[in-house]
Amino acid sequence: MSENSLILKWKEFIKADASPGIILVLASLIALILANSPLSPAYNSFLEFPVSIVLGSFEISKPLVLWINDGLMAIFFFVVGLEIKRELLYGQLASKDQVILPFLAAAAGIIFPALIYVAFNYEDAIAMNGWAIPSATDIAFALGLFILFGKHLPPSLKLFLLSVAIIDDIGAVIIIALFYSTDLSTNSLIIASIGLVALFVFNRLQLASKTPFILVSIIVWAAVLKSGVHATLAGFAVALFIPIAKEKSESMSYQIEHGLHPWIAFFVLPVFAFSNAGVELLGTSVSQFFTPVTFGIIGGLFIGKQLGIFAACYAAIKLNLCKLPKDATWSQLYGVCLLCGVGFTMSLFIGSLAFEEQGLAYQTQVKVGVLVGSILSGVLGAVLIKRSSNKIKKIEG
Repeated sequence: MSENSLILKWKEFIKADASPGIILVLASLIALILANSPLSPAYNSFLEFPVSIVLGSFEISKPLVLWINDGLMAIFFFVVGLEIKRELLYGQLASKDQVILPFLAAAAGIIFPALIYVAFNYEDAIAMNGWAIPSATDIAFALGLFILFGKHLPPSLKLFLLSVAIIDDIGAVIIIALFYSTDLSTNSLIIASIGLVALFVFNRLQLASKTPFILVSIIVWAAVLKSGVHATLAGFAVALFIPIAKEKSESMSYQIEHGLHPWIAFFVLPVFAFSNAGVELLGTSVSQFFTPVTFGIIGGLFIGKQLGIFAACYAAIKLNLCKLPKDATWSQLYGVCLLCGVGFTMSLFIGSLAFEEQGLAYQTQVKVGVLVGSILSGVLGAVLIKRSSNKIKKIEG
């Protein structure tokens, strides 16, 4: 195969909607292989490599893995914020009729998994910190699986999945802000607030240049990082003040989102997955893996997500609060509900916050629970939507 052909195939792959999910899988597999190979010490040394920024008396010093979790993921949440703002103002969440079903589904998809996790861990005060871990949905993975296996399913189901995942992200942001922010620094919060006010003024003045927004956003992120509020929330907050317009050509928000999206899909999330999915399986007993924390996460993602979301949809539709997604069947909807149990990057991220002070043992339990719960949800969901898609293909063929 010629070099030009390879480049062409690579470009086609990059443009495919399912490609971010595939790259996430590869990044995770590489991390698992390295963590369980003779290269394990090198992998761990890479994650713990110290990185510092010093400007006069101001200093940020963290291991590389925390720069990834606090820095790169702040960019991810920034793009999430831009997407949510766009959808709320001009997209599929702008209409009351369009938002009722995914809102109820997402709410149940947060509550049910949390209750299942609590049922396994209510007697352990430390383990209870992880109650929110199975409440998250990974947009890239879930959407990638839907696109790969549900090619002939109604587009309304894809919109439903996207809407649930977006509302789920809003819930994750609120949970992180309320439950995973500690030891607040008043001075840092004041600086961050002044920065947000400045962004608001820039917005009202309709500044066309992105530079002032970028510079102030960096200051806000650094202040939030020092404040005790998790730094990723700075990304989300900043996004709310970026100018937006209905016409894409006139919208700074859309231009930034469009420009950053490939970096998020093909760099930020894969690097996060590579840095957080490496579970050392060798030399560890099964009993160390399958603890109440692990079972709570697996049960929450695999059982809580599908049952919670489907039950909420069934009740809402039967009570005539909303309608089944256009041209979709109950079995197709159930398959999509299963895909929402793929927590992966978001669940791993919340897990890293929940047990930040507890060391490797808890983090290993989180990783095992998230991987097993996400794989079970993804595989069964993919099987169901594939069967539904094949049935439609036969009918149309």
